Amino acid sequence: MRREHRVPLSRQALKIIRLVQDASQYSVYVFPSFNPRKPLSENAVNGALKRLGYGGVMTAHGFRTTASSLLNESNRWSPDAIERALAHQDSNAVRAVYNRTQYWNERVQMMQWWSDELDAMKRLNAV
Repeated sequence: MRREHRVPLSRQALKIIRLVQDASQYSVYVFPSFNPRKPLSENAVNGALKRLGYGGVMTAHGFRTTASSLLNESNRWSPDAIERALAHQDSNAVRAVYNRTQYWNERVQMMQWWSDELDAMKRLNAV
């Protein structure tokens, strides 16, 4: 989108970033492409999903859809905070001009909850 978007990171996300820190020292990006001046592209992620056997089942953008659906379904988080977490602008142009909040504190809690939920799903499927 070519505009700044800040994302609060869960404990689990920070652990992953620390694990790949050495591998990404040649780039400013945590997940760089073959060109260290560019981030990993959506197409590269989709290609990896295909090679893992998820082609036609899941896409990089599909993770956003899943998160949005489950976060909204949980009834724990305000729709505004969920939309900001996805870097979406308010669809109401007038409201978007006046409401510039980022819902940061709620998003911090939401991201940790989401990571914990993913861990719980992973444990259920490991049985």
